Amino acid sequence: MRGFKSADGVDAKPVRELDLGFIARSLWPYLWAYKGRVLLALVFLVAAKGVTVAMPWALKHIVDGLDGQQVQVVAVPMAFLLAYGFFRFSSVAFGELRDAVFSRVTERAMRLASLGVFKHLHQLELDYHLGRQTGGLSRDIERGTSGIHFLLRFLVFNIVPTLLELSLVAAILIINFNVWFAVITLFAVVVYVLFTVLTTEWRNRFVREANTLDSQSNTRAIDSLLNYETVKYFGNEAWEAQNYDQNLEQWEAARLKNRTSLLLLNTGQALIVSASLTLMMWLAARDVVEGAITLGDLVMINAYVIQLFIPLNFLGFVYREIRKALTDIEKFFALMKRPAAIIDAEDASELGSVAGKVEFDRIGFGYQPNRPILNGFSLDIEPGQKVALVGSSGAGKSTVGRLLFRFYDPTEGEIRIDGQAIHKVTQASLRSAIGVVPQDTVLFNDTIFNNVRYGQPDANDEQVWKAIRMAHLESFIASLPERELTKVGERGLKVSGGEKQRIAIARVLLKNPPILLFDEATSALDSHSEQAILAAMAEVSVNRTTIVIAHRLSTVIDADVIVVMQAGEVVEQGTHNELLQKNGLYADLWRTQLREEE
Repeated sequence: MRGFKSADGVDAKPVRELDLGFIARSLWPYLWAYKGRVLLALVFLVAAKGVTVAMPWALKHIVDGLDGQQVQVVAVPMAFLLAYGFFRFSSVAFGELRDAVFSRVTERAMRLASLGVFKHLHQLELDYHLGRQTGGLSRDIERGTSGIHFLLRFLVFNIVPTLLELSLVAAILIINFNVWFAVITLFAVVVYVLFTVLTTEWRNRFVREANTLDSQSNTRAIDSLLNYETVKYFGNEAWEAQNYDQNLEQWEAARLKNRTSLLLLNTGQALIVSASLTLMMWLAARDVVEGAITLGDLVMINAYVIQLFIPLNFLGFVYREIRKALTDIEKFFALMKRPAAIIDAEDASELGSVAGKVEFDRIGFGYQPNRPILNGFSLDIEPGQKVALVGSSGAGKSTVGRLLFRFYDPTEGEIRIDGQAIHKVTQASLRSAIGVVPQDTVLFNDTIFNNVRYGQPDANDEQVWKAIRMAHLESFIASLPERELTKVGERGLKVSGGEKQRIAIARVLLKNPPILLFDEATSALDSHSEQAILAAMAEVSVNRTTIVIAHRLSTVIDADVIVVMQAGEVVEQGTHNELLQKNGLYADLWRTQLREEE
């Protein structure tokens, strides 16, 4: 069973350890970019609270005007009736104007923050993406953007206005009435806030547990659905459902504890509000009887207290959600804070025009420090040459391709293209010069045409069709009812392995790189599909530097140089016939594969 971890495998940080400075620094640029709108929204905010505070004052004068021996319509202070209506309308109108002005800031902040995280995730190294949990990561991003929206809106439009209104009400009560009214109000607010904060801090462990289990169950579900075929192959639908239900059961229990603790919080808040309101009404009623204040004053005090505690009651919810939002935002921006292991050097240059000479100079590398994969690997590839890397599983063949594409940096040695060290050129220029056809081609859930166009998104239709014809994909497309508009399904599961490889080759042809890398591109294909793909590979390799990583030796006998690897080192190299004459490791592998085929 998985532990309580976030999408990137890091334990969720306790709420008390939130880096508020980091969150503020991360959010500030989005607010400052629209400082004019923010200031205008604050003006409308102050105006809305000003007229809100004025409403009980107008109500007092209306009541006092009606409190007489003879109540006549003409005796009603019409000016205060009109003022009361105007204040109520203005309170809503200014609030709507405030929302309209600030909504652009909020929505743009969500958009830019989401874009920033998306771009940063694409900059992170392959090792991060091999270890991440897609479901949990998507939930962290979703919660983070929602948290930004909530925090910006409610921090500005609830907490700040409530503090402003509290200050105004306290000043009015001190100036116009017995000081005890203001004392009771402030004391009740302080007790209310302290109770809310302390109880919410206690409840947060249940909230965090529920969120973690939510991400865990979501990750489990997505993992299972992404591996739909594997589940079917082994008939493990019931087992998957049982595991998913176990996660949901834990999530249900955490949610129940969350709800139970919420009951205690809401009850305590209601007790504080009711007790303070009752005490103030008792004092006000006594002063009315003694003639110290009018009936309108009592109504005004009651209106102020109720009006003040309405947002305070909502403040309990807002505080809880803000604490949750802060946790979600910190996780969200922590994704952006995570440094990329593979970055461009400060003085990185463009690779420029590439002839195609590739040099591996005494390369050492291991995915873990105590498990070396390559040990002093050296190889020179001339422009336009076709070089095959062969050897047993674990020899380091695919690792060579990953280092060339700079998914990882070697721990020792240097890789050069046309004499330029690849760690001294920009990643964009390096990767634009290399086209890769991987063993497991993954396609987007889009049309065949758009999957080919992905090799060069700004290519016109004719260029895409040319790549399709060069990859001998045209006849396959012509046989489909929807032709090039056929959807390939998620990860390309609706087309066969051979057709997926053809699409991958067409995509690389459209990219038109000077260096090609085929990473066991035919290992999962049948003999007929393999021969078709080999023919396409032979055509596209003309006048390009080509590196073929192969398990089946029969697929690379036409290579200019065959490099035999063992334990991360080059042990033999030469043509197919030369290596057979040496009667070494290559010859042993060749004979073994012939026996297997027979």
